[in-house]
Amino acid sequence: MDEFFEVGTLEDFPIGTSHVRVVNDRKIALFHTRSGLFASDNTCPHRGGPLGEGDLIGDEVICPWHLWTFDVRTGKTDIDSDLHLTTHEVRVDERRVLVRLSADGPEAAGQ
Repeated sequence: MDEFFEVGTLEDFPIGTSHVRVVNDRKIALFHTRSGLFASDNTCPHRGGPLGEGDLIGDEVICPWHLWTFDVRTGKTDIDSDLHLTTHEVRVDERRVLVRLSADGPEAAGQ
């Protein structure tokens, strides 16, 4: 997917917060850390928990269902090297926050 979708402005995403947006019928979680803005599918690859509702500590989100942690910058977890978040590209154009969806992941397949 080459298209970027506007999901809000920088003011909508204070540092240290997580948010859920629907982009092109796909739920994504947006995370604003001191390292920048990051996006992933909202679904935890472990058991499907809602990542956008998890605690954000530094650059890690903690899934609220089973407490698995994921690095929002890379999508990786130290718990299982076979599982990772489907991440999406984020750009800031002036004050607008834009997301380009990746084509892989369970939400892309309609699950």
